[in-house]
Amino acid sequence: MEFNEIELIKKAQSGDTTAFTRLMEMHDRSVWQVIYHMLGNVQDTQDLYQDTFLRAFEKIGTFRFASSFKSWVVRIGINLCINHRKRNRIVKWISIFDTVDDADKTLQWMDTKVLNPEEKLSQTQIKEHIVSAMDTLSHRERAVFVLKQIEGYKIQEIAKTLNCAEGTVKNYLFRATQKMKKGLTPVFKA
Repeated sequence: MEFNEIELIKKAQSGDTTAFTRLMEMHDRSVWQVIYHMLGNVQDTQDLYQDTFLRAFEKIGTFRFASSFKSWVVRIGINLCINHRKRNRIVKWISIFDTVDDADKTLQWMDTKVLNPEEKLSQTQIKEHIVSAMDTLSHRERAVFVLKQIEGYKIQEIAKTLNCAEGTVKNYLFRATQKMKKGLTPVFKA
């Protein structure tokens, strides 16, 4: 954690809304992307993005510097996403295919050239298989998979973010990878 960030956190804990706004600006993109990849649609992402920072503002006094502010606020977002998904029983996950700013980090290679109709059909079929494979993941597996494979977090960062042991993260990642591999086998055989 940078010295400047520590000072901003301390000021925010004292009620300085400008300091909290600066903290938000430093981490808003990461929070947006994680929530977006967890939920898969812009409307819900906007709602939970706002809820995440509102909750962080309300709870900033409880921040104890045991992890980075980014990990702390992303954890709040992930927990809100998990609760939202449980409450609303979301069954379709399409976030890696929508284009919102640059939230779509995956499958960018598919969009680098103009595709003919046959290639577009093939691309659509691959996307459908990925969506189907992602639907097999539990909430925690999805969170770990998104943080590792899409956001590029290290195992240690994921463990801090999700407040669990590194071994647990590795277990979730292994299971998620196995499920994705199984779900994508038809694509690779074709």
